Amino acid sequence: MNYGNWKHESIVLMCFTEVGVNMRLLVASGILLIFLSSVSGAGGINEQMSLDGTGLVDINYQDYVEASESFQIEIELDSQASENETKVIWVTQICINTGVCYPPESNDEWLTEDGKKLIGFIDIDEDASYINWRFKMNWSDGDEENFPQSGFGWKVWSSCWFDGEKWGGIDDSCNSAKSESKITKYSRIISFMAVFAILFLFLSKKFSN
Repeated sequence: MNYGNWKHESIVLMCFTEVGVNMRLLVASGILLIFLSSVSGAGGINEQMSLDGTGLVDINYQDYVEASESFQIEIELDSQASENETKVIWVTQICINTGVCYPPESNDEWLTEDGKKLIGFIDIDEDASYINWRFKMNWSDGDEENFPQSGFGWKVWSSCWFDGEKWGGIDDSCNSAKSESKITKYSRIISFMAVFAILFLFLSKKFSN
């Protein structure tokens, strides 16, 4: 028996086993982070970054999003970006009242008459808490740039939102007894997701030993 080869194969097997365990833990951690993404920031307070250096000179949108409706945004490019036919990608993320935030989506379909003012739309979920977004600019020289470079630069809350502790919004139904019962329901859902993710982590570690 060649003990050298046996030892080498054992080490390789251990390495693959370790990689498998780490991958399962990574996946489980990702699930936990996705499902337990808590509503960040103060509830009901919209956020926006400066347009300096973005290639945009103006941006207009409603100061709240409405469930099951389209949210419209209108942007205006500066002269250089417009003349160079800069491609603008609107990267959006919708977060719902359970605390879950969906993966970002890229939107590059715009309505325009002159190439300078662009109008875009996105459909809002029936249970949306808020929407985040940023812009990706594809410059004429082939370079790409995100604004902001990481995360999101804009946030608009819905007409009926839940920030993990309380309900709010211009919709009167958000201040009713019905909303109080929703808090209990969402809390149970979040708790269940947390237990599921932790159990997944535990079992992954147990069966890897």
